[in-house]
Amino acid sequence: MQAKITGTGYYVPGKPIPNIIFNEKYGMDIDKFLREKRNIYTRHYMDPNQATSDLALRAAQKALASAQLTPDDINLIILATDTPDYLSPSTASVIQFKLNAKNAATFDVNTACAGFVTALDMAGKYIKAEGERYKNILVIGAYGMSKFINWDDYKIATLFADGAGAVVVTATEEKNVGILASELFSDGQYHDYMGVFGGGTFMPINEDVLHKKAHLLNFAKKIPIETNGTYWPMLVNKLLNQTGIKKEEVARYFFTQINIDSINETMDRLEVDRKLSYNIMDRFGYTGSACIPMALADAAEKNLLKKGDVIMLVGSGGGLSMASVCLRW
Repeated sequence: MQAKITGTGYYVPGKPIPNIIFNEKYGMDIDKFLREKRNIYTRHYMDPNQATSDLALRAAQKALASAQLTPDDINLIILATDTPDYLSPSTASVIQFKLNAKNAATFDVNTACAGFVTALDMAGKYIKAEGERYKNILVIGAYGMSKFINWDDYKIATLFADGAGAVVVTATEEKNVGILASELFSDGQYHDYMGVFGGGTFMPINEDVLHKKAHLLNFAKKIPIETNGTYWPMLVNKLLNQTGIKKEEVARYFFTQINIDSINETMDRLEVDRKLSYNIMDRFGYTGSACIPMALADAAEKNLLKKGDVIMLVGSGGGLSMASVCLRW
């Protein structure tokens, strides 16, 4: 069995919030930096009464409609997020309930912002191993980082946003379609460089943690700026070698949407046209584990992905974790 994407969908909450609000909030020209250095113009934040599962639900419903399936058709839900509804139980189980996908097993995946591509790789392996049992898998990347932002840190706070993207991965007997190859990579020496460190067993919530704001997003140390620009091309080249596909045959690239300079550097190192990278951070800001499925769904909605197109997905996040998938649309 091959694992093929048959439906996509994304959701962002509320109205677009422009950069200009940060100029007023922080008393400096944040807008210029975000436009020129990050390619961010607007973003969306969830309401106080919304949770990550609410965003994921809406994206999942759109993906199901796109695939012309019902919740009853889903055998497994894999949610990629590092902003769950609860520390425990899994947020995927919440989505299963809200979606009424009564035939679906569930679990969460947390490899930070590399989560969706990691979960997509897992879905593909489930189908290849047991395609008769797992015929349709819902893979969701969801991000509610606005609930964890430290607003005192303007350099970080202004980048992050909320959203969700979802795909339906279906078992098929078609040849040379769907997921063709994957490659995962980690470098654990960076595990304490960025993240939400408070709330787990290492740093349980107490008055000291709250006072230090350790329960909020923290970039404690600076990961070398060249990291993504070095490892993203490496992962793409590994996938090309695995599949025998030439880089000239790749129709679109989808990268983690945190830094336009890293994306451009990667495209330049691969010696391919920058226009082949599909970017959505200008409208949606940085949506972590949701950004790649959101970009996929947006491109599909605009009919920019044709049957047979070769596509590269490369995600990276804290940990340090990276995941890449090559697929044929």
